[in-house]
Amino acid sequence: MGWLNKIILGGLGFTIGGSIGAIIGIIIANSIDGASKYFIGDDNFNTEGCASRKYSREQTTNDFRMAFLVLFAAVMKADGTIKRSELDVVKRFLAQNYDDETATEALHCLKQILEQHIDVIAVSRQCGENMNYSTRIHLIHLLFSIASADGQIDDSEVKVIEQIGAGMFISFDDLKSIEAMFKPREDNKKWAYDILEIQPNASQDEIKKAYRKMAMKYHPDKVATLGESAKKIATEKFRKVKEAYDTLLR
Repeated sequence: MGWLNKIILGGLGFTIGGSIGAIIGIIIANSIDGASKYFIGDDNFNTEGCASRKYSREQTTNDFRMAFLVLFAAVMKADGTIKRSELDVVKRFLAQNYDDETATEALHCLKQILEQHIDVIAVSRQCGENMNYSTRIHLIHLLFSIASADGQIDDSEVKVIEQIGAGMFISFDDLKSIEAMFKPREDNKKWAYDILEIQPNASQDEIKKAYRKMAMKYHPDKVATLGESAKKIATEKFRKVKEAYDTLLR
Protein backbone atom coordinates (compact mmCIF):
# COMPACT_ATOMS: atom_id res chain seq x y z
CA MET A 1 0.00 0.00 0.00
CA GLY A 2 2.57 2.58 -1.18
CA TRP A 3 0.34 5.64 -1.31
CA LEU A 4 -1.30 4.89 2.04
CA ASN A 5 2.12 4.43 3.61
CA LYS A 6 3.15 7.82 2.28
CA ILE A 7 0.17 9.68 3.69
CA ILE A 8 0.64 8.11 7.13
CA LEU A 9 4.24 9.35 7.12
CA GLY A 10 3.18 12.96 6.72
CA GLY A 11 1.39 13.14 3.40
CA LEU A 12 -1.86 14.54 4.81
CA GLY A 13 -2.67 17.96 6.21
CA PHE A 14 -6.10 18.99 7.49
CA THR A 15 -7.81 15.75 6.40
CA ILE A 16 -5.95 13.82 9.07
CA GLY A 17 -8.66 14.94 11.50
CA GLY A 18 -12.34 15.76 11.58
CA SER A 19 -14.99 13.86 9.65
CA ILE A 20 -12.66 13.04 6.77
CA GLY A 21 -10.00 11.72 9.15
CA ALA A 22 -12.54 9.45 10.82
CA ILE A 23 -13.46 7.94 7.44
CA ILE A 24 -9.91 7.60 6.16
CA GLY A 25 -8.74 6.23 9.50
CA ILE A 26 -11.00 3.21 9.11
CA ILE A 27 -9.61 2.55 5.64
CA ILE A 28 -5.99 2.76 6.72
CA ALA A 29 -6.64 0.78 9.90
CA ASN A 30 -8.02 -1.98 7.71
CA SER A 31 -4.89 -1.85 5.55
CA ILE A 32 -2.07 -1.26 8.01
CA ASP A 33 -2.00 -2.47 11.64
CA GLY A 34 -2.12 0.35 14.15
CA ALA A 35 -2.62 3.05 11.53
CA SER A 36 -5.76 4.39 13.15
CA LYS A 37 -3.74 6.09 15.90
CA TYR A 38 -2.64 8.66 13.32
CA PHE A 39 -6.20 9.85 12.82
CA ILE A 40 -7.85 12.07 15.38
CA GLY A 41 -11.46 12.00 14.24
CA ASP A 42 -14.33 14.35 15.03
CA ASP A 43 -14.22 14.49 18.82
CA ASN A 44 -10.70 15.86 19.23
CA PHE A 45 -10.11 17.76 16.00
CA ASN A 46 -10.25 21.55 16.22
CA THR A 47 -10.41 23.32 12.86
CA GLU A 48 -9.92 26.78 14.35
CA GLY A 49 -7.06 28.47 12.57
CA CYS A 50 -6.49 25.62 10.11
CA ALA A 51 -7.14 27.78 7.05
CA SER A 52 -3.97 29.76 7.78
CA ARG A 53 -1.70 26.75 8.33
CA LYS A 54 1.09 26.10 5.84
CA TYR A 55 1.08 22.69 4.21
CA SER A 56 3.53 21.16 1.78
CA ARG A 57 2.55 20.69 -1.85
CA GLU A 58 2.29 16.93 -1.27
CA GLN A 59 -0.03 17.44 1.70
CA THR A 60 -2.19 19.87 -0.27
CA THR A 61 -2.48 17.44 -3.18
CA ASN A 62 -3.29 14.47 -0.93
CA ASP A 63 -5.82 16.48 1.06
CA PHE A 64 -7.59 17.42 -2.17
CA ARG A 65 -7.54 13.83 -3.38
CA MET A 66 -8.96 12.51 -0.11
CA ALA A 67 -11.65 15.19 0.07
CA PHE A 68 -12.64 14.46 -3.52
CA LEU A 69 -12.93 10.71 -2.90
CA VAL A 70 -15.11 11.21 0.18
CA LEU A 71 -17.37 13.82 -1.42
CA PHE A 72 -17.75 11.96 -4.69
CA ALA A 73 -18.69 8.84 -2.74
CA ALA A 74 -21.47 10.95 -1.21
CA VAL A 75 -22.61 11.95 -4.71
CA MET A 76 -22.58 8.34 -5.88
CA LYS A 77 -24.69 7.31 -2.89
CA ALA A 78 -27.18 10.14 -3.46
CA ASP A 79 -29.83 8.05 -5.22
CA GLY A 80 -29.32 5.02 -3.00
CA THR A 81 -27.70 2.97 -5.77
CA ILE A 82 -24.00 2.59 -6.57
CA LYS A 83 -23.81 2.38 -10.36
CA ARG A 84 -21.11 0.35 -12.05
CA SER A 85 -20.98 3.01 -14.77
CA GLU A 86 -20.02 5.64 -12.18
CA LEU A 87 -17.24 3.46 -10.79
CA ASP A 88 -15.98 2.97 -14.35
CA VAL A 89 -15.99 6.75 -14.91
CA VAL A 90 -13.98 7.34 -11.74
CA LYS A 91 -11.60 4.54 -12.67
CA ARG A 92 -10.95 6.16 -16.07
CA PHE A 93 -10.48 9.56 -14.46
CA LEU A 94 -7.93 8.22 -11.96
CA ALA A 95 -6.10 6.30 -14.68
CA GLN A 96 -5.86 9.42 -16.84
CA ASN A 97 -4.63 11.71 -14.07
CA TYR A 98 -2.46 9.58 -11.75
CA ASP A 99 0.18 6.90 -11.95
CA ASP A 100 -0.97 3.28 -11.85
CA GLU A 101 -0.21 2.71 -8.15
CA THR A 102 -1.95 5.88 -6.99
CA ALA A 103 -4.97 5.29 -9.25
CA THR A 104 -5.37 1.70 -8.02
CA GLU A 105 -5.14 2.65 -4.34
CA ALA A 106 -7.45 5.66 -4.77
CA LEU A 107 -10.08 3.39 -6.33
CA HIS A 108 -9.60 0.91 -3.49
CA CYS A 109 -10.15 3.75 -1.00
CA LEU A 110 -13.27 4.91 -2.82
CA LYS A 111 -14.84 1.46 -2.68
CA GLN A 112 -14.27 1.34 1.10
CA ILE A 113 -15.57 4.87 1.58
CA LEU A 114 -18.78 3.89 -0.21
CA GLU A 115 -19.40 1.35 2.56
CA GLN A 116 -19.30 4.02 5.27
CA HIS A 117 -21.72 6.68 6.47
CA ILE A 118 -20.75 10.12 5.16
CA ASP A 119 -21.84 13.25 6.99
CA VAL A 120 -21.97 15.49 3.91
CA ILE A 121 -22.42 18.73 5.85
CA ALA A 122 -19.56 18.02 8.28
CA VAL A 123 -17.17 16.95 5.50
CA SER A 124 -18.10 19.95 3.35
CA ARG A 125 -17.56 22.39 6.20
CA GLN A 126 -14.21 20.81 7.00
CA CYS A 127 -13.16 21.44 3.39
CA GLY A 128 -14.60 24.94 3.44
CA GLU A 129 -12.63 25.86 6.55
CA ASN A 130 -9.32 24.53 5.25
CA MET A 131 -9.21 24.97 1.45
CA ASN A 132 -8.79 28.25 -0.38
CA TYR A 133 -11.69 29.39 -2.53
CA SER A 134 -10.12 28.46 -5.88
CA THR A 135 -9.53 24.91 -4.67
CA ARG A 136 -13.13 24.60 -3.45
CA ILE A 137 -14.47 25.83 -6.79
CA HIS A 138 -12.23 23.32 -8.55
CA LEU A 139 -13.56 20.52 -6.34
CA ILE A 140 -17.18 21.39 -7.17
CA HIS A 141 -16.30 21.50 -10.87
CA LEU A 142 -14.68 18.08 -10.61
CA LEU A 143 -17.70 16.58 -8.85
CA PHE A 144 -20.04 17.85 -11.57
CA SER A 145 -17.63 16.73 -14.29
CA ILE A 146 -17.44 13.12 -13.15
CA ALA A 147 -21.11 12.92 -12.15
CA SER A 148 -22.07 13.90 -15.71
CA ALA A 149 -19.40 11.85 -17.48
CA ASP A 150 -21.78 8.99 -18.24
CA GLY A 151 -23.98 11.34 -20.27
CA GLN A 152 -26.47 12.28 -17.58
CA ILE A 153 -26.60 13.79 -14.14
CA ASP A 154 -29.45 12.88 -11.82
CA ASP A 155 -31.37 15.48 -9.83
CA SER A 156 -30.37 13.66 -6.64
CA GLU A 157 -26.69 14.09 -7.58
CA VAL A 158 -27.18 17.77 -8.35
CA LYS A 159 -28.88 18.23 -5.00
CA VAL A 160 -25.98 16.66 -3.10
CA ILE A 161 -23.37 18.69 -5.01
CA GLU A 162 -25.33 21.86 -4.28
CA GLN A 163 -25.43 20.83 -0.62
CA ILE A 164 -21.67 20.28 -0.70
CA GLY A 165 -21.15 23.68 -2.34
CA ALA A 166 -23.22 25.43 0.31
CA GLY A 167 -21.33 23.58 3.05
CA MET A 168 -18.03 24.73 1.55
CA PHE A 169 -19.24 28.34 1.48
CA ILE A 170 -19.34 28.52 -2.33
CA SER A 171 -21.42 31.49 -3.46
CA PHE A 172 -24.78 30.74 -5.07
CA ASP A 173 -23.71 32.43 -8.34
CA ASP A 174 -20.47 30.44 -8.55
CA LEU A 175 -22.32 27.20 -7.86
CA LYS A 176 -24.89 27.91 -10.59
CA SER A 177 -22.10 28.95 -12.97
CA ILE A 178 -20.35 25.59 -12.61
CA GLU A 179 -23.65 23.70 -12.76
CA ALA A 180 -24.50 25.44 -16.05
CA MET A 181 -21.30 24.07 -17.58
CA PHE A 182 -22.65 20.52 -17.29
CA LYS A 183 -26.44 20.56 -17.43
CA PRO A 184 -27.97 20.02 -20.91
CA ARG A 185 -28.19 23.32 -22.74
CA GLU A 186 -31.60 22.51 -24.15
CA ASP A 187 -32.84 22.61 -20.55
CA ASN A 188 -31.30 26.02 -19.89
CA LYS A 189 -31.55 28.57 -22.70
CA LYS A 190 -29.54 31.11 -20.74
CA TRP A 191 -26.63 28.78 -19.98
CA ALA A 192 -24.01 31.21 -21.29
CA TYR A 193 -25.31 34.01 -19.04
CA ASP A 194 -25.33 31.67 -16.05
CA ILE A 195 -21.73 30.63 -16.66
CA LEU A 196 -20.65 34.28 -16.77
CA GLU A 197 -22.89 35.08 -13.78
CA ILE A 198 -24.81 37.86 -15.53
CA GLN A 199 -28.42 38.59 -16.46
CA PRO A 200 -29.83 38.07 -20.00
CA ASN A 201 -30.22 41.84 -20.43
CA ALA A 202 -26.49 42.47 -19.85
CA SER A 203 -24.80 44.93 -22.21
CA GLN A 204 -21.72 44.07 -24.28
CA ASP A 205 -19.56 45.99 -21.83
CA GLU A 206 -21.03 44.02 -18.93
CA ILE A 207 -20.43 40.75 -20.80
CA LYS A 208 -16.79 41.68 -21.43
CA LYS A 209 -16.30 42.72 -17.82
CA ALA A 210 -17.88 39.49 -16.58
CA TYR A 211 -15.65 37.42 -18.87
CA ARG A 212 -12.49 39.10 -17.56
CA LYS A 213 -13.63 38.46 -14.00
CA MET A 214 -14.47 34.80 -14.65
CA ALA A 215 -11.29 34.23 -16.67
CA MET A 216 -9.26 35.42 -13.71
CA LYS A 217 -11.28 33.34 -11.24
CA TYR A 218 -10.97 30.14 -13.30
CA HIS A 219 -7.41 30.57 -14.58
CA PRO A 220 -5.52 27.23 -14.38
CA ASP A 221 -2.72 28.82 -12.38
CA LYS A 222 -5.17 29.22 -9.49
CA VAL A 223 -4.92 25.47 -8.81
CA ALA A 224 -1.27 24.98 -9.76
CA THR A 225 -0.45 23.65 -6.28
CA LEU A 226 -2.72 20.66 -6.92
CA GLY A 227 -0.55 19.35 -9.74
CA GLU A 228 -0.69 19.02 -13.51
CA SER A 229 -3.91 16.99 -13.57
CA ALA A 230 -5.75 19.81 -11.79
CA LYS A 231 -4.35 22.38 -14.20
CA LYS A 232 -5.51 20.26 -17.13
CA ILE A 233 -9.04 20.04 -15.74
CA ALA A 234 -9.03 23.76 -14.93
CA THR A 235 -8.06 24.49 -18.54
CA GLU A 236 -11.27 22.77 -19.66
CA LYS A 237 -13.25 24.91 -17.22
CA PHE A 238 -11.51 28.00 -18.61
CA ARG A 239 -12.49 26.89 -22.14
CA LYS A 240 -16.16 26.71 -21.19
CA VAL A 241 -16.04 30.28 -19.89
CA LYS A 242 -14.54 31.38 -23.22
CA GLU A 243 -17.23 29.45 -25.11
CA ALA A 244 -19.97 31.23 -23.16
CA TYR A 245 -18.35 34.58 -23.87
CA ASP A 246 -18.00 33.88 -27.61
CA THR A 247 -21.64 32.71 -27.77
CA LEU A 248 -22.94 35.97 -26.30
CA LEU A 249 -20.82 38.23 -28.54
CA ARG A 250 -21.64 36.56 -31.86
